[in-house]
Amino acid sequence: MIKTKYIKIITIISLISIFTMQLMWLCNTYILIKDNIYEETNQILYKSIEEEAIIRLNKTPKGTSIKGESATDSIPEITYLEEGLYNLGYYISIEDVDSIASTLLLEHKISSDFTLNLINPKNKEVLQQSKKESFLSWSAIHSKEIPIRTDRSQAVQMILMNPHWSIFARMGILLLTTAVMVVFAFIGLFYQIKIIITERKIAQLKEDFSYAMIHDMKTPISSAIMCASRLHSGKLDDKPEIKNHYFTIVESELEHLSALSNKVLTLAKLEQHKLEMNKKDISLSPMIEDLIEKFTIKTEKTIHFTTHLKTEKVYADEEFLKEAISNLIDNAIKYSKESVKINISSSSDAKHDIINIHDNGIGIPQKDQKKILEKFERASAIKRTRKGGPSGFGLGLNYVYQVMEAHEGRIYINSIEGEFSEFSLLIPKIIENYD
Repeated sequence: MIKTKYIKIITIISLISIFTMQLMWLCNTYILIKDNIYEETNQILYKSIEEEAIIRLNKTPKGTSIKGESATDSIPEITYLEEGLYNLGYYISIEDVDSIASTLLLEHKISSDFTLNLINPKNKEVLQQSKKESFLSWSAIHSKEIPIRTDRSQAVQMILMNPHWSIFARMGILLLTTAVMVVFAFIGLFYQIKIIITERKIAQLKEDFSYAMIHDMKTPISSAIMCASRLHSGKLDDKPEIKNHYFTIVESELEHLSALSNKVLTLAKLEQHKLEMNKKDISLSPMIEDLIEKFTIKTEKTIHFTTHLKTEKVYADEEFLKEAISNLIDNAIKYSKESVKINISSSSDAKHDIINIHDNGIGIPQKDQKKILEKFERASAIKRTRKGGPSGFGLGLNYVYQVMEAHEGRIYINSIEGEFSEFSLLIPKIIENYD
């Protein structure tokens, strides 16, 4: 079985791996889209300079000759056109190029503040700016420097000052997909961990149940074997009183074992809804008096019972309800000091008959009250058992819970550790409909 610390290590490594892969994927995509925007910016800048040059060219007198040469790899065609216009006194307008570029950027869905710089490429001196705004150079996208002089003494460059929103906008579907994948990955990991923890808990419950079962059954089995051995030896044939006493012990221990096995089987049937309730109107007083007499006789502790039954009858299965109340009384005695005070009361509201069992026992810690009704669960049960405390399977309260479920009722717990515990059984009334 995988230890908890290894589960944590595996989980952390898995989460780190998922985050790393997603981060690498996003970073690579970010760089790719940034490169695409960089190429688009170069095209937009070139086209803006070209359109602005054509506007100036249209302003020249008809028949004006513009000297130019064919474009080369190092000097684009627009450079010769710009130089020809410059020689005629028609200088480039950075503001007009800026206006044209702004329209083109919107057409390409690039929403970013930008500026155009007329620079000297040789010493990187800025000769003119379309806008004077501050920006972080490391986060900006700088286009290529498009020369407007053949000697490369002047060039135009576009700077996108905050291109990130445009990049993230193009990554929208990818970011959404990544978020969904991360969420599903977390959900998958969460349920994997939950399953592993549940399996560990089940394995621990099985181990605890086996220990409690062996511990609780060992004494009656040993007692029955010892008594049977003495009876079989014939040494008690002339001592009828002692012989009968031994027979009584054997019967009592075997009844105890039978009751334990029946409780396990009954719980299984209750959980699978295979056990039918034989519900009818039953009187509480005779049932409670019988249980008080039973526990007063068999318990070595000093017990003081009080009853306050405002409701005399309930609609329930007598056998199962009696066993449920018996389990609650038994727990009250087990988890109390030598002097036990138990108050059993009943009342009613509009929809339920209510039976309360209140004791002055050690109480139930707040953190255990939510899980104490679960099968094989009992507050520190195994720890107490191994320390010589009350033994048992932890089935008693779950049996009460299952009986209330079968009656379509509820059970409530009110307890303060070190002071008291009170269990309230809510049993639905018969609601008669009149036409």
